[in-house]
Amino acid sequence: MVWTGTWVAERLGVELVGDEELTALLGLALRRNPKRAHLLVSSVLGKHVPQHPSVVYGSGLGLGLRVRELLGAEEAGNAVVLGYAETATALGHAVADGLGTAPYLHSTRRPVAGVTTAGGFEESHSHATSHLLLPEDPELLAGKGPLVLVDDEFSTGNTVLNTIRGLHERYPRDRYVVVALVDMRAPADRDRLTAFAAEIGARVDLISLAAGTVGLPDGVLAKGQELVARHEPGNGAAQARSRGGFAAVATPVRADLDWPAALPDGGRHGFTPAHRALLETALPAMTEALTEALAAAAPDPADGDATGGPRGPRVLVLGFEELMYAPLRLAGALEDAGLDVRYSTTTRSPVLAVDDPGYAIRTRLVFPAHDDPADGPGERYAYNVAGGGYDAVVAVVDSAADTPELHAPEGLLAQLSAHIPHVVLAVVPSYAPRGAARTPEDDAPRAVPPHVPQAATEPVAATASEATAVFGTTEAPERSSMLPEPLRGPAFSSYAPEEVGWLLQDLSDVELEAPTEEREEAIQSGGAHYAESLPVEYQPSARYQKLFHSALDASASRIAHAVGTVTETVLAERSDRPGPPVLVSLARAGTPVGVLMRRWAHRRHGLDLPHYAVSIVRGRGIDANALRWLAAHHDPADVVFVDGWTGKGAITRELAAALRESEEFAGFDPEIAVLADPGSCVRTYGTREDFLIPSACLNSTVSGLISRTVLRSDLVGPDDFHGAKFYRDLAGADVSNAFLDAVEARFDEVAGTVDTDVKDLLATDRTPTWEGWAAVERISEEYGIHDVNLVKPGVGETTRVLLRRVPWKILAQRGAGADLAHVRLLAEQRGVPVEEVDGLPYTCVGLIHPQYTRGATGADGKAVVSR
Repeated sequence: MVWTGTWVAERLGVELVGDEELTALLGLALRRNPKRAHLLVSSVLGKHVPQHPSVVYGSGLGLGLRVRELLGAEEAGNAVVLGYAETATALGHAVADGLGTAPYLHSTRRPVAGVTTAGGFEESHSHATSHLLLPEDPELLAGKGPLVLVDDEFSTGNTVLNTIRGLHERYPRDRYVVVALVDMRAPADRDRLTAFAAEIGARVDLISLAAGTVGLPDGVLAKGQELVARHEPGNGAAQARSRGGFAAVATPVRADLDWPAALPDGGRHGFTPAHRALLETALPAMTEALTEALAAAAPDPADGDATGGPRGPRVLVLGFEELMYAPLRLAGALEDAGLDVRYSTTTRSPVLAVDDPGYAIRTRLVFPAHDDPADGPGERYAYNVAGGGYDAVVAVVDSAADTPELHAPEGLLAQLSAHIPHVVLAVVPSYAPRGAARTPEDDAPRAVPPHVPQAATEPVAATASEATAVFGTTEAPERSSMLPEPLRGPAFSSYAPEEVGWLLQDLSDVELEAPTEEREEAIQSGGAHYAESLPVEYQPSARYQKLFHSALDASASRIAHAVGTVTETVLAERSDRPGPPVLVSLARAGTPVGVLMRRWAHRRHGLDLPHYAVSIVRGRGIDANALRWLAAHHDPADVVFVDGWTGKGAITRELAAALRESEEFAGFDPEIAVLADPGSCVRTYGTREDFLIPSACLNSTVSGLISRTVLRSDLVGPDDFHGAKFYRDLAGADVSNAFLDAVEARFDEVAGTVDTDVKDLLATDRTPTWEGWAAVERISEEYGIHDVNLVKPGVGETTRVLLRRVPWKILAQRGAGADLAHVRLLAEQRGVPVEEVDGLPYTCVGLIHPQYTRGATGADGKAVVSR
């Protein structure tokens, strides 16, 4: 087999000297670059030369395993991996995967407004030099563990030196590991890196698949430029020739990947092990979508395989510049599914194409940039695609690159269509990190040519944002708003991403907590609204945690019964609707209930109900932007609001008033479905008993590690969702999923009684009596409080008083037993008296200390005067 560096070596005298593996790993080409004529073309990188995805991914994964072995388990567990754009983005990802526990970041040439730059550096030999580091987590590079830097090749080591020098000044550490496919530095360059390591007092190790040097004769740059000028076709045969013999123009179709909203498209802003786990979970469904879209890519029956039998389609998965890892993993999944797959990506790098077996770049496609690059328009390239004998190509781009230029007559899709019979477009949503600015152009509808049809297997777009680029429309529909997609776990909350989408903004980096007494004074004096700050998260004692688990074990069946009852009631009440209910829980007490209702519907009926969490603030109303997002993505008539329990019904009234006062939201039903309705405030409930719901015993650690919602004018603008915090640091105490699993485990045992009880319930008069409100007014007067906002009825609300407010006393129903064990313990810990009374319609009532001149949360957000 001819070495793919022969053509250049014979004409310029360039030679590779070193390990015998070098010629298997590298070919040679020439490029239009005033700094370096030759280009080392990797055969295992998946950039310029299509390669089996298993080879590409395996090369990086193997290097990562070697790094892990070098560092040892402890240091590897603290490592961070940094890759270089654009060629090494997927390689760095694979190295991080090999390490197993390392977060990953790659440099980028795409600036993102609003995201703070953590650093930058220059790549002196490149045609485009500026690299930016834009981690979503500003502390990603600030740790003391090893930093692993990954590039496809080391030619001089300047890029690595520039990177380490810049980062070491800001984030000094003791150890660096440099990783590459090949190390082609000259001895002087190696000595320079050794001296630099000694200068900064850090250890620098280097790992590669092979090492050597490039022998360059005198005058090679001028000779190379002359050779390029002589062979560069204007739009010549090497650019357009197809050795596969296919002349017809293919019609592209789109495959809907249903890429998870919480999964970044790559490492531009950071990629964690949790993101990798989410990708692994999502890959099978995405692979199936691509397989269906490729079903029409059957080769000519006369074109048999080596045995003479019919062969399967030969498929190329083509990534896009820095977007290399996502298409690589998709390609690998298709290969694992039995398809004959190769993988490569488009590039900014201009390289001469020569159709010769001894030259690494046989053909090139030229097309305009299609992602509105910061450095302006220009040419982009796809090498060794034309003439590759492919039956199908899957072009994978991010949504920022799904532009009219992509679909234009001279664009990438048209170029692919002219050479490959079957073209599939798969769009991965561009990840928007916290703080990223948006412009009207970001949300403007993108025109899509009417001649590009939708794949036959693709469903109608589920969201307005997906619909902006759906094929087969003569005009793209307008996006409904500029609002972001819901936040999902594991990036936000400890719930699985499919369990709930949070229509909130992440304020995790904002200091919002204040001591309880200070908050209470500010709230009751009217100086601040309760939603403008957060209480310090309660850290339960070992005794209290034991009570929680005991309560959960004792009440799991009763909760499961209530979950089943409220879910079956919702389904029965909406049986005449064409679509399934859309569960919208009121964060945060309603969110565990919404997740459990979703699980019941799936387990009993095979339904996959959408579930979102939104903020509602007493005295301020429900998040209007969240309602706008819901209205844009679902029929408002399908929305069912969900909460944990009712106390005196304040939230029920708040929601009804908010929807009643705005014609914009007239399509939403103000009814709330709750697990427990002791106040008789709603029609749809699981029970009207006031009993202990263990999710009321704790705060964020039983609610996906999410705080109460926050509404403050300096943090939440008119176009923003309300905010909340994700307490990642409390992961060790998190029982959110343990609570859900314990209740779900009882579903089957209560199913029979649920069916019977729901039939009876649907036949009864469930009109709210509001007896709870009347009881609260009576208690307020009897105890001289004269402010219903300081009276919190029910087990759940009483628990909140003890955890978050300044409690005065607890009223307990005489004879109440285990349901109040945790309340009695909290009261004991805070020195609050528990008074047993007769005739209480609730199991207990918590009274907030009326020690200030104004109440906590009246209808105006400040409350009434205590008299």
